[in-house]
Amino acid sequence: MAPCGLRGRTWGRKKWANGPFFVLVIVNVKSMLDKDGLISLLEPVVVALGYELVDLDAHTGGRGTIRVYIDREQGIMLSDCEFLSHQLSAFLDVEGPFSGNYILEVSSPGIDRKLRTLEHFQQFKGQEIRVELNRARNGHKRLKGALIGVKGEQILLELDGDLISLHLSDIHAARLVPQF
Repeated sequence: MAPCGLRGRTWGRKKWANGPFFVLVIVNVKSMLDKDGLISLLEPVVVALGYELVDLDAHTGGRGTIRVYIDREQGIMLSDCEFLSHQLSAFLDVEGPFSGNYILEVSSPGIDRKLRTLEHFQQFKGQEIRVELNRARNGHKRLKGALIGVKGEQILLELDGDLISLHLSDIHAARLVPQF
């Protein structure tokens, strides 16, 4: 085999390489935990600091990104996001499951807040919500209706005058519908 970097030289009987030969290896940041694992890791820290971990998004590839959504009863200010960003960054640098660099973003949940737990659904009963299901139900994968509340493990919605019940595991994503 010819050494790297030969220009138009022959090696044996074959002409080999018209220019430098390079091998590019791209290493992606990989998380050792899935979303639920990251929530389990970060939620105790967030709660201990006096906040609620509403949800998080984690993306790997290139520079990994962790986007954390927080809330508390009196609302979220920019200083809260800044404070929690520093605290979580220090925690993740020591305890984090990432084998490389990542970007940490801390944000308020916004007016179209995600609903992730049964407590979230109970807290916002009476509000209009948008739900995306894991599998279609009666031909529909996306639903929009009034959140009636929670009964046991079931989330109750009113859709076009009909009461339907969904298990939390049936829901891929749910959000409040902003009211203007």
